[in-house]
Amino acid sequence: MANRTGSRPGADETDAKADAKAGVAKTGEAEGGEPEADFLTVLGQRVRTMRAVRAMSRKMLSQTSGLSERYIAQLESGQGNVSIILLRRVALAMGVRLEDLIAAVESPPDWPVVRDLLEKAGPDQIAEAKRVLSGSAAPGDAPTQRVALIGLRGAGKSTLGRILAERLGWTFVELNREIERENGLSVAEIFAIYGQETYRRLEQGALRRLAERPGPMVLATGGGIVAEPVTFDLLLSAFFTVWLKARPEEHIQRVREQAAKGIAPTRMPDSDNALREIRGILVSREPLYARARAVIDTADHTVAETAAELTGLVESYLGTGA
Repeated sequence: MANRTGSRPGADETDAKADAKAGVAKTGEAEGGEPEADFLTVLGQRVRTMRAVRAMSRKMLSQTSGLSERYIAQLESGQGNVSIILLRRVALAMGVRLEDLIAAVESPPDWPVVRDLLEKAGPDQIAEAKRVLSGSAAPGDAPTQRVALIGLRGAGKSTLGRILAERLGWTFVELNREIERENGLSVAEIFAIYGQETYRRLEQGALRRLAERPGPMVLATGGGIVAEPVTFDLLLSAFFTVWLKARPEEHIQRVREQAAKGIAPTRMPDSDNALREIRGILVSREPLYARARAVIDTADHTVAETAAELTGLVESYLGTGA
C-alpha cells in the first residue's frame, strides 16, 4: 500500500481533507459537550498506547491502514470525531479488537485471556463460569423458593403473581413498585428525568437486593428486564423464571382494559401502529424470554385457568405437588 504521508508537497493537507470527507470532523464542530471530548481523548490515548505496545510508528500504521499520518495524529490527540468505519480500519491495522478501543471503561489486565477462554469454552464451562462469577448456588442444590414472572405488558404478571403468592403463602413483589419505593419517584418520572440508562441501573440494583432478601417470594418484573444482559442473567440465576406468553392482540387488549380501570399508568393507542410495535417488540424479545425455565401460554385461557396451571407448575418444581 502506498505511503500517503509526505511524499509530495501539501500531501498532509490533501489527505486531511480526504479523511474528513470519509468521516472525520473537528471536535469543536461536533455536537455534544465535555463527555464527548473526554471520550475522544481516552480513545486517542488507547490508540496511541496500543500502537506503542506493538512498536508501530504512525508511518507504519498509516501504511497498513491506508489513512494519513495527519489523521492518525489527530485521532491520537483527541481532536477528531472518527467514523466507526475508519476506526475499524485502525483496529484491524493494529490487530486489536474494535470494542477494546471504544470500551466505556478500562478492562482488567486479564480480560483478554478470559475473553479468549470463554470464546473457546463449551456450554457447560460457560454455565460454570457464570455460576462462579455471580456467586449462584451450585447445580443440584434444593430448588429456590423464588419465582419470577416475565413477559410483555399485559401478560398478567401482576395479577397471576398475586394469586400465586397467596396460594403459596409467599411474599409478592412488583419490581417496578420496589424501584419507585427506593427512589421516591414513579417509573415514568425516572424515565423522563434521568432516562432509560439510569432506570436500568436502578432496576439491577433493586433486583440484586431482592435476590439477597430472605424468605420465599413471587416477583413480577417489567417487560424490558431482558434488555440488560447482566440484570436478566441475575434474574435467571436467582429465581425460577416463568415466561407468561400471549398473542400481541391479547397484550394490547389487556393493557387497554387495565387503562380503562385505572390500573395501567398509560393508555395503549388505538391504532394499527400499536399492534405493529407490539409485534416487533415480541419478535425481538422472544429469544430472550425463551431462556426462562418454563413457559405458560396464556392465549385463550381465563385468569383462573392460567393461575391453576402456574400454581401446579411451581408446586411441581418445588416437589410439593400432588
